[in-house]
Parts: sequence; structure tokens; C-alpha cells
Amino acid sequence: MSRPIIAILRGLQPAEAVNVGHALIESGIDKIEVPLNSPDPLNSIESLASSFGDQALIGAGTVLTPEHVEAVSQVGGKLIVSPNYDAEVIVRSVALNMQSWPGVYTPTEAFAALKAGATGLKLFPGVTAGPSGLAALRPVLPSGTLVYAVGGAGPENFAEWIKAGANGFGIGSALFKPGMSVAEIAGQAKRIVAAYDEAAG
Repeated sequence: MSRPIIAILRGLQPAEAVNVGHALIESGIDKIEVPLNSPDPLNSIESLASSFGDQALIGAGTVLTPEHVEAVSQVGGKLIVSPNYDAEVIVRSVALNMQSWPGVYTPTEAFAALKAGATGLKLFPGVTAGPSGLAALRPVLPSGTLVYAVGGAGPENFAEWIKAGANGFGIGSALFKPGMSVAEIAGQAKRIVAAYDEAAG
């Protein structure tokens, strides 16, 4: 069963990528982004994509330029997540048959991102928008628009976010921090999946 949860592996080391990816997928999380400000991120993405590309959606976060998009595509990544709205990044991602999840915060950014072809919207930072911010934005978005809350969304408030209209979540430090063991990551992933399943009903 696939859940709308993207694991954000900021700081992942290439040598641990496959073991961490396996632990996440086994725990029920099959969407993984390696932010491009991690150590040698393209190496990690390539390892993950070659190992799990047929069973998980693998890609990059903190993607800021069309050149970044192309580099991720060349190593097998299929997911592009950004902290911001940039039409060129979205258009290039879509042209390469990759999912595009730009960061938006305002209705203006949300509609511009959708017009450019975004797969879905990353509400960021979620901690400042809050579920109430999403609840206010949701009625004006086109029907079927996917919104993932990132930053400030986690197991303790999944239900509140879902009630406000969140379709899914990006989870970073609650799931992965550099230096965590694979067993710790697996444990956190299972806890997050269980909390999501309960909240989603």
C-alpha cells in the first residue's frame, strides 16, 4: 500500500543510501527525496533509483534550476521537489516526465505553479501556514489539486492537516537525521506510517 508521504533525507551519505531506502520501503514509505544540499546527492539518488526505481518514486529536493532537474533525470530520478515556485524548473521537470512539486505559500504562487504544469503543490513552510492557512486556501484551488504539507506536519497533527485538506506530507527530521542508524530510521518510519494510517482512517 502506497501512502502520500515523501521521506526527506537531508544529509544522507551515499554509502548508506541503499540501506536507508530499503528500510523506508519495507516500512511503507515509497517516495524518497534526497535534497541537493546533501553530500554528493546525485550519487545517492542514482543508488536509490537503480536499486528501487521499480518499486518507489525516487528523486531530489531543494531543486532550484532546470540544470539541477536535468542532472537528477540523468541519474534516474523521477521526483523533483523545490522550496520555491520557479516556472522553468516545473516546465523542465514535466518535459522530462518527472513529477514536479514546487514550494508555494500564497494563492498567487499556487496558481502560477499549477499553470506551469506542477504535479502537485508543496505547502511550505507548513509550520507558518498551519492547517488553518491550508483550510483557507483549499476552497479556491482547482478540484483535484494535490497539496502536501511540509514543515510542521507530522504524526502528532496528521489528522488536523488532513481535515484542513492536505493530501499528503513531506517528512524530514522526524524521520531522518544524519547519524541515525538504519534501525532507528525504520522505527521512525513505522511510527509515522501507523500515525498516518490512523489519521487517514
